[in-house]
Amino acid sequence: MIVMLCTESLTKSFTLHLRGGLRLPVLSNVNLAVHKGECVVLAGASGVGKTTLLRSLYGNYRAESGTILVRHREEMIDITSADPRTVLAVRRETLGYVSQFLRAVPRVSALDVVAEALLVRGAAQAAAQDEARTLLAELNIPPRMHVIPPSTFSGGEQQRVNLARGFVARHAILLLDEPTASLDPESRAIVIRMVRDAKARGTAIVAICHDVSFREAVADRLFTLTSCQRPE
Repeated sequence: MIVMLCTESLTKSFTLHLRGGLRLPVLSNVNLAVHKGECVVLAGASGVGKTTLLRSLYGNYRAESGTILVRHREEMIDITSADPRTVLAVRRETLGYVSQFLRAVPRVSALDVVAEALLVRGAAQAAAQDEARTLLAELNIPPRMHVIPPSTFSGGEQQRVNLARGFVARHAILLLDEPTASLDPESRAIVIRMVRDAKARGTAIVAICHDVSFREAVADRLFTLTSCQRPE
């Protein structure tokens, strides 16, 4: 089996400067490997570090020690030591991230928000918009809403736009942070199908999902984190 993403002895803590430099350990010696076509769901109590791990995998948080290796252009790239241009290339071509909340430029239409993920990879505008239109429709965002900025949408509609943006580029690795938190049962079933289709294409997925039915429908295995939050 092909390893697409792995961590070795990954450690992360936060320093609370407003509390006299108090150090708060969150991740300690995390060793995780995710294979092509596999969905690994992060498990553990609230506050144990699941979101910290996901953000570290994407490079939003800098690791204190250890490595995060991502298979990019057939090479294993260490996100913890890669230069910013390489990290941006990895995100553009290989590593996708769907956060809980949509962050989009105001006054940009939902269609353009989704199409942007393909445009930055060199796709023609018409082709990118066609792909975006198809995926928005699949997620039950009607055509009349495609031209409207998603900042005006409901929470569930915004999350579906966010999912469309995350899935449209078909990254080889996809990170999902509570992808169905604001969704109704019908939309949840659509996302389950999308995740299964992505796995069938070989996408490696790491997810956080407290929705038990969703987790059971998509997870190949759980990766349980244990607490190390002891102030030092």
